[in-house]
Amino acid sequence: MQTAFSKDLNNSKLAIIGLGYVGLPLAVEFAKKYKVFGFDINTTRINALKKGLDDTLEVEESILKEVVHAESLMLTNQTVDLAAANIYIITVPTPTDKHHRPDLSPLIAASKTVGQVLKRGDIVIYESTVYPGCTEEDCVPVLEQQSGLSFNTDFFVGYSPERINPGDKQHTLTKIKKVTSGSTPEVATLINQLYASIIEAGTFQASSIKVAEAAKVIENSQRDINIAFVNELSKIFNLLEIDTKEVLEAAGTKWNFLNFSPGLVGGHCIGVDPYYLAQKAQEVGYHPDIILAGRRVNDSMGKHVATELIKHMMRKDLKVLEAKVLILGFAFKENCPDYRNTRVIDIYHELRSFDMEVDIYDPWVNRGEVKREYGVDLLDQSQLPNLNQYSAIVLAVAHQDFLKLNLKKSNNQVIFDVKSTLPKQNVDARL
Repeated sequence: MQTAFSKDLNNSKLAIIGLGYVGLPLAVEFAKKYKVFGFDINTTRINALKKGLDDTLEVEESILKEVVHAESLMLTNQTVDLAAANIYIITVPTPTDKHHRPDLSPLIAASKTVGQVLKRGDIVIYESTVYPGCTEEDCVPVLEQQSGLSFNTDFFVGYSPERINPGDKQHTLTKIKKVTSGSTPEVATLINQLYASIIEAGTFQASSIKVAEAAKVIENSQRDINIAFVNELSKIFNLLEIDTKEVLEAAGTKWNFLNFSPGLVGGHCIGVDPYYLAQKAQEVGYHPDIILAGRRVNDSMGKHVATELIKHMMRKDLKVLEAKVLILGFAFKENCPDYRNTRVIDIYHELRSFDMEVDIYDPWVNRGEVKREYGVDLLDQSQLPNLNQYSAIVLAVAHQDFLKLNLKKSNNQVIFDVKSTLPKQNVDARL
């Protein structure tokens, strides 16, 4: 393979397409060693980042300002600015639609954008989670059509799945081993060297792009299935009047017992990725029973929490219709502003179906964005009334802010601890 930069990686210019939870940390890290163009279609996001403000809280303000001020990271929403790059890394979301079918529209749109500026010798690397075959079967044709260039002759591609864990300040980008791959052996080696230059934990070069794609999608599918198992256990143990957390603690004393906890399964990966694998499996004539069964169990947990809460209210002879209920937390995980695919909304809708008056409070998430996406008005801190005014409180997300609240069960109130973080004696129910 002959490319303009194959012999001198240090002179490469990178373009990161999509500056969310995945793209921004990647852009900042690469900007410490290379010239980087950070691209996002969201003008508000670009303007905020130029000021050093990252509402995902994934990058420290001082570090962001440093690379922006040094002009090693150029932030833009203009496609023309990307023409100076020779390596493009696409990190856009890959969601599902309301029928749980893969929605490739952000990925296709990003491919079109890159295709418009693609040149001979360029490399396009995808990090978005997809089903095996997606990069070469769905994305490459778009690049060819937009650029008029030929795949593996004029330009090349690679796949290196993201492994970002939002809100995790220990397992950050450079500390997580990176899987890499490329469309030719030479490109695969170059891509591996590129990531190895910033990833302290090292890299693993997969044998093909399809192998790398499959490795990513099964990571979260495996986790989803394991959580579904303990969620099903929690339902069984609830009927048997056994505390699930105590059972898991006892079982966890064995060295090879897998440590998973019951709960709501949302977010950008675990609640979405299994559907990508399931879709591809069905396309080739196989029905993935275990994968889809796990999804059904996990997607049922919001309704399960609401049902159990109502049962406990009835046992205390508390009024259900028009009762006031407070849900603490809307993000998909603790101490993180990420609310994508949050399953807390399922609890909300189920309780509202009983004509309950339901308030949600979460100091971590952007209230305006939640209103636009879900049509729900979250309380701000000034609106939060005395907790005793509620007939029931659901601790849905274990934000550190909530653990400081004096939550204790009483005859006039039900406390449901979804995350099992409060002392057992202080709550009426937990998963």
